[in-house]
Amino acid sequence: MAENMIVRVQSPEGMKKILSTKRETAAAFLKKVAKEFGFTSNGFSVYMNRNKTGEILSQNKALSLLKIKHGDMLFLYPSGTPGSMGEVMDVASSNSSSLLPSSSASSSSSSSSLSRSQSTPQIPEDEIDQYLAKQDGKIYRNRDAQLCRHGAMGKCVHCVPLEPFDEDYLNHLDPPVKHMSFHAYIRKLTGGADKGKFVALENISCKIRSGCEGHPPWPEGICTKCQPSAITLNRQKYRHVDNIMFENHTIADRFLDFWRKTGNQRMGYLYGRYTEHKDIPLGIRAEVAAIYEPPQIGTQNSLELLDDPRASAVEEIAARLGLRKVGWIFTDLLSEDTRIGTVRYIRNKDTHFLSAEECITAGDFQNRHPNPCRLSPDGHFGSKFVTVVATGGPDNQVHFEGYQVSNQCMALVRDECLLPCRDAPELGYAKESSTEQYVPDVFYKDKDKFGNDIIHLARPLPVEYLIIDITTTFPKDPVYTFSSTQHFLIENRDVLGETQDFHSLATYLSQSSSASFLDVVSDFHLLLFLVTNDVMPLGDSMGLLLDAVKTSNEELAQTWRKLEQWATIEQLCSTVGGQPTGSHDYGAMSGPSVPVSSSAMWSCQHCTFMNQPGTELCEICGLPRS
Repeated sequence: MAENMIVRVQSPEGMKKILSTKRETAAAFLKKVAKEFGFTSNGFSVYMNRNKTGEILSQNKALSLLKIKHGDMLFLYPSGTPGSMGEVMDVASSNSSSLLPSSSASSSSSSSSLSRSQSTPQIPEDEIDQYLAKQDGKIYRNRDAQLCRHGAMGKCVHCVPLEPFDEDYLNHLDPPVKHMSFHAYIRKLTGGADKGKFVALENISCKIRSGCEGHPPWPEGICTKCQPSAITLNRQKYRHVDNIMFENHTIADRFLDFWRKTGNQRMGYLYGRYTEHKDIPLGIRAEVAAIYEPPQIGTQNSLELLDDPRASAVEEIAARLGLRKVGWIFTDLLSEDTRIGTVRYIRNKDTHFLSAEECITAGDFQNRHPNPCRLSPDGHFGSKFVTVVATGGPDNQVHFEGYQVSNQCMALVRDECLLPCRDAPELGYAKESSTEQYVPDVFYKDKDKFGNDIIHLARPLPVEYLIIDITTTFPKDPVYTFSSTQHFLIENRDVLGETQDFHSLATYLSQSSSASFLDVVSDFHLLLFLVTNDVMPLGDSMGLLLDAVKTSNEELAQTWRKLEQWATIEQLCSTVGGQPTGSHDYGAMSGPSVPVSSSAMWSCQHCTFMNQPGTELCEICGLPRS
């Protein structure tokens, strides 16, 4: 009797074990593989190696002749699927359906997730990830004059370069680094003898796996095949972002002005870019260039976000400027004495850094902004989206604290398994299973008074197990993506009487008459107003101006200024602001002012209605143009 053996077959869908024999032919073995994965005979290829070499053809050769042994791993690729297992594989699943085209999302339930992945486009990694993946990352040390006993060209244990994940080196930095960078973590996974051949960063799922037909669906039945594994919370050893840096203090001060004037809390979205953080091996820094404040209702103790009709416009403008949404910021301040301006915590600094509700909100934001990753079968792993809290410090001054929540927290939030506790903000609560939802058990480890490890059920759960702290800094030499001197009103601050309209624009332009035109328009909030205002939204015609601001090109800005759109804007401002048209010279470089074209729309001085060009009488009130 032929000796039985098990051969493992790895595919984008997962790994399956195929029972076979040494004398079984390759053709018979491939038929078993096709049946196990749900393929036709020609819908896939099986290879000996991950890099698509050593294809196993349908022939009458025995597996022993092909040198396939018990426990070997083979690699299956669907026909037409580009790349290798080391590259990104997008597997259509319940937690990544938002990345699929609508036609793929509406495919019939009988189609396998593997077949859906063939039509799903691969997700490219961020530029900073591509850059860091090419870097050496080693920590080079100088020759020690006392310990090194070799020549200048030699190396020993005292001066050999260290790996970027070396814990002793990170712990001896000032201040010590508790979390290695994500790319250092990847180097640790891929630095063994197999060079990460079998590394796959799996996203945690707390949902029952679909497609199990051996029993009735939940709550009538469940089995070990479809049941999600229990989760034991661990403090994450790595972090996706290692530093948050505001380009200058003005960005933060203007954001805090709302709290200073009202006493109500405020939140905003951070727009900037991801760059290399050279203080930590293979580290990533989130640089903040602007803060956008969406519609919201704030009180002294709460914040409520409202629907934002301008959200897509903000994203589009930021993308044209080379920026992206890198995080969110909110205040947690209470004035202790308004006369001397001291502040103190609303939260109790001795009990928690973030409340459970804030952790859940941060987890939701991170799930909306996943981190593309080539080592994940889903095409994404974790998130670079950061959380910044503006809160009081021991010195009664405002401090900015940066955080992320762990990938485990992201999974619990995504699958709706985590709840806040009403009376204890520092505690969360893992939901219990019900007839509507199965929730896996969630545990965390703690130490008793004797130093022994004790496992607790996460009901309740200290949220410190979910939090990763990130240093938040300001540079010694301020950087200004936007103008350092000209500041237009910030959006959605009508409660302060600060409304973005053509009256405020006219005031802004009159105060900026001595500046260059590029400095005048180099303001994130002004650009957003020009694109989205109700009277004359510029929309697509802003492309040239956005390119000028992005590249700091005064000549491009002057070219855009000569277009008819800006002439109309100036006429509107002169009408509502009471200043003669063409009064703004914008510094010596701007040249003579451009007269208003007779073909431009004009605003009635009596009823402010915007009339069509070429008319002399107002269509609403019938009064003359001048």
